[in-house]
Formats: sequence, structure tokens, C-alpha cells
Amino acid sequence: MARYGKEHKLATRQRIIETAGRRFKRSGIDGSGVATLMADAGLTNGAFYAHFASKEDLVATAVSDQLRDQRERLAAVAPGRAGVEQIVRAYLSPEHRDNPEEGCPSAALLDEIGRCGDPTRQVYTDSVLAIMDDFAARLAPHDPQSVRTTVLGVYALMVGTLQLSRALSDRRLADDLLEQGVRNALAVLDGEGAASGT
Repeated sequence: MARYGKEHKLATRQRIIETAGRRFKRSGIDGSGVATLMADAGLTNGAFYAHFASKEDLVATAVSDQLRDQRERLAAVAPGRAGVEQIVRAYLSPEHRDNPEEGCPSAALLDEIGRCGDPTRQVYTDSVLAIMDDFAARLAPHDPQSVRTTVLGVYALMVGTLQLSRALSDRRLADDLLEQGVRNALAVLDGEGAASGT
């Protein structure tokens, strides 16, 4: 029996993480069994425990990976107010709404993450706070902590708006809701930017 090198094992692990992240966002954590997750990665169930201690371990790793990717994408956006608006508009876009498996894990999985164990919730908290702190630094570069709670509140508004837009059967209403969410988020953020002197 041939043994695979360390690079192959790492590449296989990353493939499992990436395909699991998409599956979780499409079918939910509870709706994604190990057999399905491994089949998505082109592997058998038996290979799972060579890479993860448990499904919860995979969930925490996939959530962390998804949020790290999201943070990297956000870092590439233009600085300042133009970048803030670009982020808000992209998040609350019909494209993001219509492609949950490629989008934000918060909007797709927040209720399930809240029911996960402490390790997964801690990974989620740390990852989201890193993104929010980056976002806060755009609004108040000299004192990002002063707008941290506001940024978290706007993020909650955006996540909820996206979730509700996904749930509505009336497409026009769903689109109108996204646009109103953009206006609401930008109004709060503009008010915060003015208050902090940026």
C-alpha cells in the first residue's frame, strides 16, 4: 500500500475543508453528514478521521477557513468610504443572496453556529471580530475600538437582511429589501464616520 506524502495529505485536508464549507452553507451543518461531506471531496468515509477528530472539528475548521477567506477579500477592497460602500453593496447584492454556498458563512449558518460547541463558537467569534476590527479601522483609523460595537450592529443588520431576502418568495420585495438594507447600513456607518471625524 502506497503512503502519501505530507503535501498530499495537506492538499486533501484543504479540499475537504473547502468542499465542506460550501456544503454547510448550502445544506446546513445538521443537514450535512460525514458521508456526504467526504463524497463531495471525492473521498470515502474512512479517510475522514485521518484529517479531523470529529465533525465538530471540521465545522470549526471550515468556518475559520471561510471567514479567513472573507477577511482577505475584504482587505483587497479600496480604502476609506468608497471601500465601505463597496463592501456593503457586495454583501447585500442579489448575487450574494442567490449563491449562499459561495457567500458569507454568517448569513448561511449563524443559527447553527450558535448551537455548536464552545470551540466552534470561539473560532467564529475570533474570526468575525478580526473582520469587524478591520472594518472598524476603515471608519475610525485613529480609534477603531470606538466604532466596534456599531460595526457589529451593522454586520448583524446586513446578515439579517440577507437571510430575510433569501427567505422571501417575492423576488421584487427581496430585491427591494436588499437595497433598503444598503441604505440603512450606509446611513448608520456614515453617521458613525461623521461622529468619529473621518
